[in-house]
Amino acid sequence: MGLTTIATPTGIFRARFAAHLALFRLDHSVKQIFIVPGIVIAMSITQEHASAALLIRSMLGLFAAVAIASSNYVLNELLDAPFDRLHPVKCLRPAAIRSVNVPLAYAQWFVCGMVGLALAYAVSISLFFSVLSLWIMGLLYNIPPIRTKDIPYLDVLSESINNPIRFCIGWYIVTATAIPPLSLLVAYWALGAYFMDLKRFSEYRQIGSESVIRYRPSFSAYSEQSLLAWAIFYAATAMLFFGAFIMRYRIEMVFAFPFIALLMAVYFNLSFKPDSPVQNPEKLYREPLVMGLLIVCCAVLCVTSFVNMPWLARMFPESGSHGQRPAQTLISIQRPGRTC
Repeated sequence: MGLTTIATPTGIFRARFAAHLALFRLDHSVKQIFIVPGIVIAMSITQEHASAALLIRSMLGLFAAVAIASSNYVLNELLDAPFDRLHPVKCLRPAAIRSVNVPLAYAQWFVCGMVGLALAYAVSISLFFSVLSLWIMGLLYNIPPIRTKDIPYLDVLSESINNPIRFCIGWYIVTATAIPPLSLLVAYWALGAYFMDLKRFSEYRQIGSESVIRYRPSFSAYSEQSLLAWAIFYAATAMLFFGAFIMRYRIEMVFAFPFIALLMAVYFNLSFKPDSPVQNPEKLYREPLVMGLLIVCCAVLCVTSFVNMPWLARMFPESGSHGQRPAQTLISIQRPGRTC
């Protein structure tokens, strides 16, 4: 009965439409949650108040990011099809099983990217360049001869740089006159590298050293030990620069440290599970402990972004501009040469 249905013109059209829609990987849109901290922290530092205009800019910015990410996913699936056929799960992707029209799929990639850029340009030129950077990183990550995803270590760093880019998207949704703190951007980058490195570690463990190298050439330089060592490096770097940020701008965020550290520890442990959801972060919503800790982290960061605690600042020795409140900090952000 099912075969008869699929064999009809209507059934074939629906199957083809579903395959092309799957190229967008809309379920991965949850990753755009990394834009929200950029919005919240920019509002805190610049003292921008919630308004209808900000809500509209936020919606346009989020839609722009989703469109650009979907464009990158289409390109990724088209160029990765030969490699995905070597993966035990990704071999079922539409492009891998040849269920899409390739020229039409490339049209999807281009049109979706242009829509994302147009939406960003409608908000500000700063947001446009942030979104454009996200699209360009997708090109560098996927297209030969550069194809950074095939270069050891650079594959992790080039993919995780999308995190600070997403932060900038959130930041420039709020303001186009100030620049994000460099210390926070580095922390965001390192945190993304930590998550991406553990994804590579989980893939390496599941597929096996020989098969995984055929699936992704960058794995030729990796081992379980090296991936775990780099995970520690990325985690330490992330927390170091996050600490530099809070000492300079929002000492109140120190209360988020234990929750972030616990979340990173739980994520680390999760990477050892067979068929770990770490390989597919968009499915982490199925992990109650991870989601619970994520909600707590977001809540603590939101509260400490706006609630001033002068007594806490007095507990730490002041140096330079330590302990300044957001209004004073904004001046230092706009001053040339002061981006840390």
